[in-house]
Amino acid sequence: MVSMVGLWGAVQVELLEDTRAQVVRLETGQACTVERAVLPPEAREGDVVVDGRLEPGQTEARRRDVARIRTRLTVPVPPNLEL
Repeated sequence: MVSMVGLWGAVQVELLEDTRAQVVRLETGQACTVERAVLPPEAREGDVVVDGRLEPGQTEARRRDVARIRTRLTVPVPPNLEL
């Protein structure tokens, strides 16, 4: 568990629960659990938070990157193949 003092730098919110949240530190990729109260009240899963503030620009950039990678990784299904 990370205290409010220990939550600094850039994190991405992965999972929100009633009283806790799982975040990933963007510098290291390390996941940790924090008290939800240390995040901005309007934070949602997938948001980027830097030093306690939402960063909508960074959040949108990460979403675009994920969408671009997913598109690149898609494999077309031949017309006669049933899945």
